[in-house]
Amino acid sequence: MEQNGSATELLLRANAGDDGAMVKVFPLIYEELRRVAHRHLQREDSGHTLATTELVHEAYLRLVDQTRIRWNGRAHFMAVAATAMRRILVDHARARRSQKRGGALPRVQLDAVDIPTEERAELLIALDEALERLRRLDPRQARVVECRFFGGMTEEETAEALGMSVRTTKRDWAKAKSWLYREVYPDAFA
Repeated sequence: MEQNGSATELLLRANAGDDGAMVKVFPLIYEELRRVAHRHLQREDSGHTLATTELVHEAYLRLVDQTRIRWNGRAHFMAVAATAMRRILVDHARARRSQKRGGALPRVQLDAVDIPTEERAELLIALDEALERLRRLDPRQARVVECRFFGGMTEEETAEALGMSVRTTKRDWAKAKSWLYREVYPDAFA
């Protein structure tokens, strides 16, 4: 299982220039990365072409080449990994949107309501765009959303990853959810 101390120690060694340290981190946090990726993919349509393992590996490849990030520990790494996974899925949704060419859209079951696959991709893109607007207004709230929603982190894990109190994390999470809902569903408030 996860060895927090070992992963954190390796990440700090990577900060100090130990190139081999990042390679050793992967096996220690692999299952946790898979859980995060699985949560991301559960929100996607059933015809999604990325599998959990592919999403984990793609995110890891993006992270292992990061030279400008100063890792603060396992929680920080997981928060950045969740963001990388979100970006991969948004890029994938944009690619699907650019390839759409008429015809009957396949439908997927989501909470007993049929939502066309294309609408799910559009919703993910709208959420990503709203999150980028939130980042310009309040970067800390945007990071909380990435950790909580996309990373599936608890309030305590989010607070640790971002170096803030749990109370502030809860407050930012509540504000950010409300703001994002108004941005993604403006007609609900008309």
